[in-house]
Amino acid sequence: MKQAKNSLLIGFLAFFTLALFTQTTFAQQVLVGAEQSQLYLPLLEGKKVGLVGNQTSILPQSNNKHVVDFLLESGVQVKKVFVPEHGFRGTADAGEKVDNSVDQKTGLPIISLYGNNKKPSADQIKDLDVVIFDLQDVGTRFFTYISTMHYVMEACAEQGKKVIIFDRPNPNGGYIDGPMLKPGFESFVGMHNIPIVHGLTVGELAQMINGEKWLKGGLTVDLEVIPVANWTHTQAYSLPVKPSPNLPSDLAIKLYPSTCFFEGTVMSLGRGTYDPFQMYGYPDPKFGTFTFTPVSIDGMSKTPPHQDKLCYGVDLRGESLNHHFTLKYILDAYQKSGMKEKFFNNFFNTLAGTDELKKQILAGKSEAEIRESWKAGHEDYKTKRQQYLIYK
Repeated sequence: MKQAKNSLLIGFLAFFTLALFTQTTFAQQVLVGAEQSQLYLPLLEGKKVGLVGNQTSILPQSNNKHVVDFLLESGVQVKKVFVPEHGFRGTADAGEKVDNSVDQKTGLPIISLYGNNKKPSADQIKDLDVVIFDLQDVGTRFFTYISTMHYVMEACAEQGKKVIIFDRPNPNGGYIDGPMLKPGFESFVGMHNIPIVHGLTVGELAQMINGEKWLKGGLTVDLEVIPVANWTHTQAYSLPVKPSPNLPSDLAIKLYPSTCFFEGTVMSLGRGTYDPFQMYGYPDPKFGTFTFTPVSIDGMSKTPPHQDKLCYGVDLRGESLNHHFTLKYILDAYQKSGMKEKFFNNFFNTLAGTDELKKQILAGKSEAEIRESWKAGHEDYKTKRQQYLIYK
C-alpha cells in the first residue's frame, strides 16, 4: 500500500513537472506579428496589397518561411514589394544604391525605397488598398528601417491607404538611452524626437508617430498593428536572421548603439572584418594592442575605412549580451587620439542627432556629466512613450 502511494506521488510530481515545463516552454515561444495570421488574413480579403519587406520578413516558427510566400499561399493579392536599405535579400552594403528589380521566385516587382526614392510615390501605391510593413528593427534611432516606415506611413496617409504593421520584438527594447534628437538635426538616420535607444517596437513607434502627428502636415494614417505574442520589453530576443549585412550577431546588435558613433569619426569600427561593430581601431599603435586589418568583403563592406591597413584598437567580442549603451568607447578613442576636432567627420552630429554631444566631448566632459544633460529629455520622453506601449 505504501509503495502504491509512493508511486502515485512520484507520478503526480512527474506530471506536475512536465506540465510546468510545457507551460514555461509555451510561454517562451515568441510569435512575431507575421505569425498571427488569424488577426490579419481577414483584413486582407479582397484587398490589393503591397509589402515593405526584406530578408527579415520571415515566420521563424515555420522554418523561416518568407512572409511574401506565406501571403501568396494564403490567397492574398500581393501586387508589389517595397525594399529598404540593403535590398530585398539584405545583401547591399550600407549606403549602397538599391535598384528596382523583380523577385525571381515570385515574379513580383521590387521597388527600392532607398536612394532618391525614399518615399513611395502616389503612382506606386495608387493601385493598392493596404501596405504591410514587416521589417526587423534593432531599436536605435539611426537604423534606417524606421525612417522607411515613417515615409511609408506618410505616403499612405496622403493617398488614403491603410498601413498594417507586422510587429517584431526589439532586441534593444528593455531600456532607453542616449541624446534626444535636437530640432534642426533631422535626417534619414534620425527623423523623430526620440533618444538613440528608444525602447519601442516598430509597432509602438508607428503609434507614436501617428499619435504625436509627426507625419508631414500633421496627417495621421489608418493604422493597425499586429502584435507579437509572448514577449515583453525586458525579454531577451535572438534574431533568427541578421537585420543587415554588418550586424551579423546578437552581440553586434547589442553593441551597435554604442559603436555606431565611430561612423562619424576617423576610426574603424570593424567594417571589412566578419565582426563589425564589435571592435574599433586606427592605424596607430597608441589606440591599443588588439590588431585587425579591414579588407573588402563582398556583401558586407566593399570599401571599408582604412582598407588593407593594420589597425590597432580594442576587441569588444568578449562583451556581455547584457550590454547597454555607453559613451566609454568613443570617449576612450577620442582621448587617445589627441586629434581634437579632427577626430570627427561631418557625419557625427547627424548620427548623434545634435551638436551638443560633440561639444561636450571636445570640452572634456565625463560620461556622467554628459548623461546629466539628457535627464530632462528622457523624463519627458518616458511619459510620452508610456501612452504607446503595447507590451507593458
